[in-house]
Amino acid sequence: MFDRLKTALAHPLTRDLSIDDPQTTVLRAEIIREKAFLRRIYQTWYNMLIENIPAGDGHVAEVGSGAGFLKALYPAAVTSEVFYSVNVDIVYNAMAMPFIAGSLRALLLIDALHHVPDPGAFFSEATRCVKSGGRCLMVEPWNTGWSRWIYTHVHHEPFDVGGEWTIPVSGPLSGANGALPWILFERDRNLFSRRFPEWKISTIIPMMPLVYLLSGGVSLRSIVPAWTYPLLRKGEALFGFEKNAAMFALIILDRI
Repeated sequence: MFDRLKTALAHPLTRDLSIDDPQTTVLRAEIIREKAFLRRIYQTWYNMLIENIPAGDGHVAEVGSGAGFLKALYPAAVTSEVFYSVNVDIVYNAMAMPFIAGSLRALLLIDALHHVPDPGAFFSEATRCVKSGGRCLMVEPWNTGWSRWIYTHVHHEPFDVGGEWTIPVSGPLSGANGALPWILFERDRNLFSRRFPEWKISTIIPMMPLVYLLSGGVSLRSIVPAWTYPLLRKGEALFGFEKNAAMFALIILDRI
């Protein structure tokens, strides 16, 4: 049933395209730009990250920028991807970043960490590149009973809450574990803090149990009009769904 529904709702721009094809990322950028409801979601996420960038010297770098539009809201950001795309300044692997030690005051990620094959290697690099007082700011999938069911039955990416810190190496985007942020910062929080004492997990705000699903994301058509977005966001908060049924979380790590 779900397969038939996903086929019926599949966005025509990316239907039958490989997720690892760079052209798919270019088309996804177009989808985010043109789907007003989905664009509102990304604007909310970007504003959350931008509002939490610490003041001071140093660059602000985004990892996994391919389909996004951070520079439209924060032009000074250094955007990146693992392959060339229209929205990136630099192409590099997040486990070997090309920045001078201590040159960053913030690293920003939206839906990117759970694609990194070895997050331990990434945070070793983040420790090197981000100066004391800097931050790593992320919006990533989150594990709740509701989100786990959705990600397991509806979403195309693996979601393994019993998984390890690493994921099998495959394509740049097809390799994933949507549960990885929850594993690092909730299930294995103490282990993460022992392994990376330079980072303090200061804030985790679960959010958006419904609106992203209703937007159709980058793979499906929207099923609600854009004008309903603020009403639905208020409804999520009003009825207390965000904490117990969140599909995403804002995660803030402080470099100490």
